[in-house]
Amino acid sequence: MMRAALIAFFALFVANAALASYDHLSNPKEEARAVALQKELRCVVCQGESLDESNAPLAADIRRLIRERIAAGDSDKQVTAFLVARYGNFILMKPPLMPSTFLLWFGPLLILVLGAGAAGFVIFRAAKRASSQNS
Repeated sequence: MMRAALIAFFALFVANAALASYDHLSNPKEEARAVALQKELRCVVCQGESLDESNAPLAADIRRLIRERIAAGDSDKQVTAFLVARYGNFILMKPPLMPSTFLLWFGPLLILVLGAGAAGFVIFRAAKRASSQNS
């Protein structure tokens, strides 16, 4: 019984190691490129995580696709262009600055300026009211 358990444990250990190494490129430079690309691309399922962080099955498929494209000789720009053509600019963690993304890039600043303006207006009116009551 103990022998069967040890054999099963060893088989699972070997299978796990084989599956884990399947998703990695043998060339360390290519693997580093793949990991860098994964950090720059967003998981289309999780939306708040990069492909590198995500555990979603689709993210694993895209990571595998990135490695296949790199192994085939594609540059980082070609891999990114392929994924953008497939999933749109949404897949980029830093979308390009273009008219359709102006609100994304400048929205937080706009909200900050509007909030500061509203706070300034309220403070100005309160100060004006206080000075008119003191007179």
